[in-house]
Amino acid sequence: MKRFFKTLAVVLTAAICFVFTACSGKPVKVMKDILLTEEDYAFAINKDNDTLRETVNGYLAEWAEDDSLDTLINSYFNGSATFTYTNKTNAPAKDDFVMATNAAFPPFEYKKGSAFAGIDVELAYKIATKLGKNLFVFNMDFNAIISSVKTGESDIGMAGMTVNATRLKDVDFATPYYTSAQVITVLQEDTTFDKCKTATDVENILKAKGKDYTIGAQNGTTGYMYAKGNVDFEYDGFTNLTTKGYNTGALAMTDLSNGKINAVILDLQPSLMIAQSTNK
Repeated sequence: MKRFFKTLAVVLTAAICFVFTACSGKPVKVMKDILLTEEDYAFAINKDNDTLRETVNGYLAEWAEDDSLDTLINSYFNGSATFTYTNKTNAPAKDDFVMATNAAFPPFEYKKGSAFAGIDVELAYKIATKLGKNLFVFNMDFNAIISSVKTGESDIGMAGMTVNATRLKDVDFATPYYTSAQVITVLQEDTTFDKCKTATDVENILKAKGKDYTIGAQNGTTGYMYAKGNVDFEYDGFTNLTTKGYNTGALAMTDLSNGKINAVILDLQPSLMIAQSTNK
């Protein structure tokens, strides 16, 4: 179920260039036309909960068939989405449908004031409604999500999460609902990658850098694994340079804007949206 290229046209139409004058720091630019990797996003579900996995797969198939899934996803890419959700209680109740997430990854999950928003949040609400349950959005560090699902603390992990061999040892995944890609972001004034046409062009430049060149990435994400190296993803990484992990992609982008690091590697759509916010 590959949805990346169908939605990519909408993304690029709505976000031809997210470069403005930054309020503090320097403006950044996303090298959005060079896809470094591609991977599937899916929802993590406890290995002992076959019923939930099959039920969620059924909903996803239904929504894919009637195009409501694409419509929902594209609404966040073109800026027309209005859905927000506020937890009914401060802690999950016994029968709540508990979604483990990291609400710092727009447009998939993020905060709007005290409310939650994003593709995954709206999909979680639709699933919870179908199940006849209240949704509880359990916001946590990205690295804690798999453990939360594995131990049964949460029913489902929905956080723009990529399927890989290590995660599959601890949890199952529903049918992939979106295909993403990693991209590199640099300062607007940085021309290092301007002549690059392919991922290989970017990688060759990165391989020639030294330890004084620092890439920022969100901890536990594909971007971090791509930069640092990861056996499960078959990424060699760039051991010649420095990879710095952040709790959120936004923090990495802020450090880039302020000249503290040289580049950020993050998923395409979050990169575009965080860059837009950073450059305001």
